[in-house]
Amino acid sequence: MTEYQLYCFAQSGNAYRAALMLNLVGADWEPVFVDFFNGETRTAGYRSSVNEMGEAPVLVHGEKKLTQSGVILEYLAGSSGKFLPRGERDRLEALRWIIFDNQKVGGNLGPYRFLRNFAKPLGDPIVMDFLKGRAFGALAIVDKRLSSNPYLLGAEPTIADISMTSYLYYPPDEFGFDIAAQYKNVGAWLDRIKAMPGWAHPYDLMPGHPLPA
Repeated sequence: MTEYQLYCFAQSGNAYRAALMLNLVGADWEPVFVDFFNGETRTAGYRSSVNEMGEAPVLVHGEKKLTQSGVILEYLAGSSGKFLPRGERDRLEALRWIIFDNQKVGGNLGPYRFLRNFAKPLGDPIVMDFLKGRAFGALAIVDKRLSSNPYLLGAEPTIADISMTSYLYYPPDEFGFDIAAQYKNVGAWLDRIKAMPGWAHPYDLMPGHPLPA
């Protein structure tokens, strides 16, 4: 049995953060498929035995069971000694960007992509325009930050960078726009992350793609 098990599915940017971190630190891990699109996370069994919040990802490490991707990233950084911010200032700065990502970057791109590709019925155009506008505003902030730093905290990647990747490697046709092309500094940063040993695309790293027709 592997050291870590990650409950995840390929379409989840939140799960991708955790899966990518596991790969980048060289962890001995395996994915546990969560059948999100058939309602598994809403079942009483999942909520009683896996995650009371009804969400993925969930990281299992021995007797520990951790939820919320930011918590998982912090735990893996501490246990591996990799991508860990150094000192209180950097730890708080990393947390600031992780929260910004969850609320503003992935927090808008995730629902937008879900409503555009997977929801039945698809999203209302007014809601879609709102989410897209919010996502673009957040991406512009990240792009400006990366104009003067190779990574969010400076010269070295941290869990803040791993968190920010969440939805940014999914195919442009799922969004209807090309994030890497539209935000050049973000695109260059994505290339730097992609060059790291252990990087893998979300559709190669986690189970569940493609969805059944």
